Amino acid sequence: MITKLDFQPIENIECDALIAVAFEGQPGDRLAAVVQELYDSKEFSGKPLELALLHKPAGLKARRLLLVGGGKREKFNAATLRRAAGAALRHLKSKSSRDIAMLLESGYADGDAVAAAVEGAVLGDYETDSLKSDKKDVKTVDRFTVSVPGGDASLEEARRRGQVLADSQNLTRELVNEPANRMTPSILAARAQAMASEQGLECEVLDQDRMKQLGMGALLGVAMGSAEPPALIVIRYRPAAQGTNGVHLGLVGKGVTFDSGGLSIKPADGMEKMKYDMAGGAAMIGAMRAIAQLKPSIPVTALIPAVENMTGSRAQRPGDIVTSLSGKTIEVLNTDAEGRLILADALTYARRLGCTHMVDAATLTGAIVVALGHVHVGLFASDDALRAKVMAAANAEGEKMWQMPLDEDYQDYLKSAFADLPNIGGRWGGAITAATFLKEFADTTPWVHLDIAGTAWLDEAKPFMSKGPSGVGVRTFVRLATDW
Repeated sequence: MITKLDFQPIENIECDALIAVAFEGQPGDRLAAVVQELYDSKEFSGKPLELALLHKPAGLKARRLLLVGGGKREKFNAATLRRAAGAALRHLKSKSSRDIAMLLESGYADGDAVAAAVEGAVLGDYETDSLKSDKKDVKTVDRFTVSVPGGDASLEEARRRGQVLADSQNLTRELVNEPANRMTPSILAARAQAMASEQGLECEVLDQDRMKQLGMGALLGVAMGSAEPPALIVIRYRPAAQGTNGVHLGLVGKGVTFDSGGLSIKPADGMEKMKYDMAGGAAMIGAMRAIAQLKPSIPVTALIPAVENMTGSRAQRPGDIVTSLSGKTIEVLNTDAEGRLILADALTYARRLGCTHMVDAATLTGAIVVALGHVHVGLFASDDALRAKVMAAANAEGEKMWQMPLDEDYQDYLKSAFADLPNIGGRWGGAITAATFLKEFADTTPWVHLDIAGTAWLDEAKPFMSKGPSGVGVRTFVRLATDW
């Protein structure tokens, strides 16, 4: 789908359908006369994501006019605009519209709005049915135009930014959507290398032998039960003109391409979705694609430990003790708490590579879903300043995150009589004890952990996004780097 800008009066725009945002009790500046009757008849009220389609609207060259509810105007922002654009495009796409425009009016026609409209449309256009063989009724959108009457070419950079971010988020969704037989650790590494080559990034893949030499016992222990070899993917962005603040951002993403639970095997119900246990790693690959194009002034290194967690004669057993890259020993009480084990070695390696600030993302615990549902990402932080930066980036990008506690008292749950620490802390506060475990390996480096277990996958389609991977985190990580 091509995206473009248009600055002419909306009366002159020729397209299959024109999208306009209309608010509760307020039709909009330029189209009030056309749509007032819908308000008066109560066919449309402007509530969030409400839709109303008019055919052959008076005074417009557009063949159809789609109103999308924006809710209360005073609460309307880039995040709600992004969803409105996605919902409107998906509705029109289902009606076989191929050339679509969206009007941005005064009050929401700046660069952030342009980027959000493009992001919403490109994200809404993505479908998860690429492996279906029946392609007879596939509907596509050829062009999406952002109409800003009276605007100028200064908005082009915002359009480009929106396209880059959405395409990168869709890359993440594409990687997560692949089934485990098509997305092994080796394939994920190859996809990361291909992306890095296209975008001019450095990419190194540490194989099993190299990880053994380094002493990554925690990561390798998880991989023991699988015939698929593990990989540690390292992607580097180096700015042409680096600032003098000495910041080096590390992005660490869990890359379990399939999680059976190991010998602590998961229930059969829902296990097929465990292909998405590499969503954190995929988010880092998507973020690095965008970072390469948007060129922040700080160096950024992404690390994705990629493994399969399987059963088998060589599989790690409950009660095994492994030695991590940091030298700390870990008693593996539950083999299904594997994400924190691979992240432990990746965080230690990130520190060795000189990362001064680290953010990790992982589909880590079911406990965070119990706590926050499928709405907020759970955010844990060892450093107030970095937490504030991540929260600011998330708020700017409309990705909901909620600060969780990380008090030292929770360390009391992580005690082992046989090793330095166990990999689980018991029933209570499971998401918190998982983060507390990871904090041991972040050590003194400022660090934020994002538990995305409840937000990385949509069990049902949203009006603005298809069922399946959400790509959560990509925009936040890019904003964090570019706004530093």
